[in-house]
Amino acid sequence: MIFNETKLRGAYIIQIEPFEDHRGSFARTFCREEFETRGLNSTIAQCNLSQNRKKGTLRGMHYQIAPHAEAKLVTCLTGSIYDVIIDLRPDSSTCCRWISVELSARHPRNLLYIPEGFAHGFQTLEDDTEVFYQMSQAYVPEAARGVRWNDPGFAIHWPDGPRTISVRDQNYPDFRLA
Repeated sequence: MIFNETKLRGAYIIQIEPFEDHRGSFARTFCREEFETRGLNSTIAQCNLSQNRKKGTLRGMHYQIAPHAEAKLVTCLTGSIYDVIIDLRPDSSTCCRWISVELSARHPRNLLYIPEGFAHGFQTLEDDTEVFYQMSQAYVPEAARGVRWNDPGFAIHWPDGPRTISVRDQNYPDFRLA
């Protein structure tokens, strides 16, 4: 596995290194030891699969507050997504900055590691897109929070086109640092 740190402290794009032979390929997508060596959270408490029927579906920007803050490892199994993360950690040198990464089934060897204290969301770039998450904490409804996808304080540049968004995700308030 190759770990490439992004410009947001603690967030990584991870590339898997497949072994290939006449049968096809085989690769590790997770290794507790390699995560722990880099100081990354290696706990997997829950895995989720997000199925999205239409191009333009936007989910996010979601996070959980302490003590249920979660690290995530995200990959796209079918289709493609424009994946966005925002560093919301008040003590971070990259606080309130965001990045985007395209994850797709055409490049299945890329994963995105998102540390605790980040908001996460994505917009599908194709119909019938599936996203797989591994999380360090189970979902706790009382700890669930969100940042509005179009909060002017972040000015995220989303892809053009139609958007399908839940009422909850449309109505998060503007973000304020505590």
